[in-house]
Amino acid sequence: MRQFDLAPLYRSTVGFDRLFSLLDSVAGGDASTPGYPPYNIERTAENAYRITVAVAGFSEKDLNIEVKESALTVRGEKAAEERKTDVLHQGIAARAFERRFQLADHVQVTGASLENGLLHIDLVREVPEAKKPRIIPIGAGAKPAQIDAQVVDSQAKAA
Repeated sequence: MRQFDLAPLYRSTVGFDRLFSLLDSVAGGDASTPGYPPYNIERTAENAYRITVAVAGFSEKDLNIEVKESALTVRGEKAAEERKTDVLHQGIAARAFERRFQLADHVQVTGASLENGLLHIDLVREVPEAKKPRIIPIGAGAKPAQIDAQVVDSQAKAA
C-alpha cells in the first residue's frame, strides 16, 4: 500500500528518473520483495561494504554474480540431481533465486568468497579525484584595485 504519489516529481525534474523508480519500487514492494535468501549489508570501513547472502546447500558452480551498470545481481540455481534416498522432510530450501542490489555511483565489487554456506561480496566506494572536494589555496597576490588597473592598461595598449 503506497501513501504518496511520485508523479509530480516525474513531471518537474530531469535526470532523476532512476532515483524515483528506485523509491517507487521500494515503497510498493513489501509483498513482492522476496525473502529468500536472507542477506546482510554491512559497512566494514568508511568506504567499504560487505553483502552476505545465506546460500546453504549451494556450491560455487551453482552461484552467479553479475554487475551490470549500477546493479549487482546474485543468482543461484542447483543442478538437478538424482537422489538415492527418499526425502521425508526438506527444510533446507535449495530453490533457484535471484537477488538484486542497486549500487550507488562509484561503488565497485572487489571480490566474493563462499564459506560455511555464506556468500560474502565485498564492495568499495572509489570516488574519482575529479569528484573529491579540493582545497583552493589563498595566495598573497595582487589586490583587486591593482588587477583592475592592469586590465585597463592592457585594454588601452590594445586600442
